[in-house]
Amino acid sequence: MKSTLAVLNDLEAHGAFQRYAIGGAMGAMFYVEPVATYDLDVFVILPVSHGGLLTLSPIYDALRERGYEPKDEYVIIEGIPVQFLPAYNPLLEAALEDARTVSVEEVPTRVLRIEYLICVSIATGRAKDRERIRLLMEEGHPDLTFLTQICMRHHLPLPTTDGESS
Repeated sequence: MKSTLAVLNDLEAHGAFQRYAIGGAMGAMFYVEPVATYDLDVFVILPVSHGGLLTLSPIYDALRERGYEPKDEYVIIEGIPVQFLPAYNPLLEAALEDARTVSVEEVPTRVLRIEYLICVSIATGRAKDRERIRLLMEEGHPDLTFLTQICMRHHLPLPTTDGESS
């Protein structure tokens, strides 16, 4: 993981994206017991192209220069499948802005706050997201006041401890 995070930090430093934070199941592991996962979900704020479109091309170009090739929706970086997900709505933009800085094997990285992980899972709504909500609510001790504020601001239902939304 250390080498993968170092590559992500290098990509950010060289402008492939403006900011990143870890989300998904790997992001949840910073708060609760690990669950099985295949990849590292990396949410990114992308630079806007001349035509005003968002594109992952700068990331893929920068990775190719470093010897990493995309495969399907992933890029294997130092043995870890990484999926880059653009911050495509105000919820994800706020989540990235408010991400926590942590150190993993002495490499600084950012991870979405638990409250945003819950809200992104609510917005996505898949079965595995409902299970992640349940785990984060039961074991992760989110700030319920802050979580409620995020849900209200982004018009999301409030989560319950069973992973469902009210």
